[in-house]
Parts: sequence; structure tokens; C-alpha cells
Amino acid sequence: MPLDPECRRCPLCSGRTQVVPPSGDLRSKVALVGEAPGAQEDQLGRPFVGRAGRTLDKLMAEAGLDREKVMITNTVKCRPPENRRPTGEEASSCRPHLAEDLKEKTFVIALGLSAAEGLLGRKLVMSEVANRTFDVELDGHELKVMVTYHPSACIYRPQAKDVLRDALRAAVAHL
Repeated sequence: MPLDPECRRCPLCSGRTQVVPPSGDLRSKVALVGEAPGAQEDQLGRPFVGRAGRTLDKLMAEAGLDREKVMITNTVKCRPPENRRPTGEEASSCRPHLAEDLKEKTFVIALGLSAAEGLLGRKLVMSEVANRTFDVELDGHELKVMVTYHPSACIYRPQAKDVLRDALRAAVAHL
């Protein structure tokens, strides 16, 4: 399903500035998936451009991963109010877009619990699953999904930086 810039599939459409499509190399076999656009992403129309995005860029550079060589997207394409987690209904409404984003991917890094739980379809504890890889079926397509910390977690938990950096190094190996 092509991403409609006028999408009205869920209530998030009422508060957004714009739909935030994936960025980077859309043909890459590797994707990074976050939770949802934040305020700056909503304004600029590109994922991971705010504070968490700057942290992600820094860690990607340290890992030797070029942002333009992977696709970066979110589980939902519109900003939830007050940066809250997307509801199940909102994530379900956007799932066809996420499936389209990931249909040609072979390795996906789920950035944070919300993205990971959305892709794996179950509750997780980050300390138990950080940098573990899971086989996931998404709309008939098999994916390897590595669960890791969201870049915003690295702002408050410095030890998360090493874990996320290692996940990004794993992405380099899949390019």
C-alpha cells in the first residue's frame, strides 16, 4: 500500500503536520524501525531528525553505518499527541504501510520496545532481548529482526550506547 500523504486511517491524522515517510535508501536490504515521529520529525517530514536522531547519527557514524545506505522508518507515520506511544489501533492502522516499507528487507533493527513489540507481536523486556535476533513473518515475508535500545534511551542510560552501537555494527555486516 503506497503511503498516502493525506492518510486518514486513524485518529493521529487530526494532530499531525504531515505524514512522515521512510528516509535513506528505500531499496536497502537493511532497515531501522522506530516507534513514531516526534515533533521535529512531524515538522520536517523525515524520521529521526530530533535529539534522538542526532544520537542515532553519532552512533551510526561510530559503527561505520552510513545513514543514506539504510532505510529508516517508524511503526506509525504520524506523530502521536505529546509523543505518547501509539495505541494498538493506530499501529494496526499503519501496519500495511510498515509491511510495504519492509517487504524487500532482510535485516531490521527495531529501535526500542514499542517498535520491537509491534514487529514481534508480544511484550518484551529490553534487558532480556537487547541485541537478540528473531525470525519474524510480516505479511508473508520473512525478516530477521534485531531488538535494541531506542536512541533516546542512550541519552539517559549511557550503557545503552554500547548495545545500540553493536546492533548498528550488525547492520553493517548485512549490507
